[in-house]
Amino acid sequence: MERPAWAPPGIDISVPSVSRIYDYYLGGSHNFEVDRDAARRAMEFMPGLPKIMQANRAFMRRAVHHAVAEGVTQFLDIGSGIPTFGNVHEIAQRATPEARVVYVDHDPVAVAHSRAVLEGNDHAGITAADLRKPQDILGSPEVRELLDLDRPVALLLVAVLHFVEDADDPHAAVAELRDALAPGSLLILTHASFEGIPVPQEQAGGTVGVYRDIRSPLVMRSRDQVARFFEGYEMVEPGLVSMPRWRPETPPEQEDPYAFSGFAGVGRKG
Repeated sequence: MERPAWAPPGIDISVPSVSRIYDYYLGGSHNFEVDRDAARRAMEFMPGLPKIMQANRAFMRRAVHHAVAEGVTQFLDIGSGIPTFGNVHEIAQRATPEARVVYVDHDPVAVAHSRAVLEGNDHAGITAADLRKPQDILGSPEVRELLDLDRPVALLLVAVLHFVEDADDPHAAVAELRDALAPGSLLILTHASFEGIPVPQEQAGGTVGVYRDIRSPLVMRSRDQVARFFEGYEMVEPGLVSMPRWRPETPPEQEDPYAFSGFAGVGRKG
């Protein structure tokens, strides 16, 4: 197996990673053959997976613009993945130069590539940590240096919570992060669900099976289960909806049917 020069030392390139599979869906170049193979197998059941990822990114851009418009200029992006064009720091810092961004991921490729992309950017950083351990994130040097937790922060949990199983209590982790944030902070979230997918649930289950096979279980939650993550937040209009329906810039009817898979929402801490 050819080992690319950019692959950080110590990475097992024979094991697929969800952040590198996501990078492949978005047309990125920081993925290995094992990631591409898993992605292609998942797409046999749901050919529109790249459309879901694109809708996810488009929602994230609109939500970051909303945060800046609300005066929130600090961003904590957990499960940030591999930086591709149009990442949080690019959107936020274009909108307001003082925006500060901390990325968090546990994939060594995502962390190494983010470090390279952020070199020379004094207002953005990356820390290697896991959403399931909020104290590791909140206590990290990057968060302490770049973010003032006494002022509002936009917490991004975009396409990450569906990789945390119920046994790991994702609701407790999200609540712990919420409690550490100042009033006026925002929660920006997307989550996979069987609801809205334009193929039968049995077929979509084939994609879930591929993720289970690579030991990264994809947990499909109902709308009510996703809504629970917003406890302690006031939903921003239009509430918890499919991604193209959250403050669209173009008519949602023009979107690919796959874009309506799952849920997106923004909440504001009172």
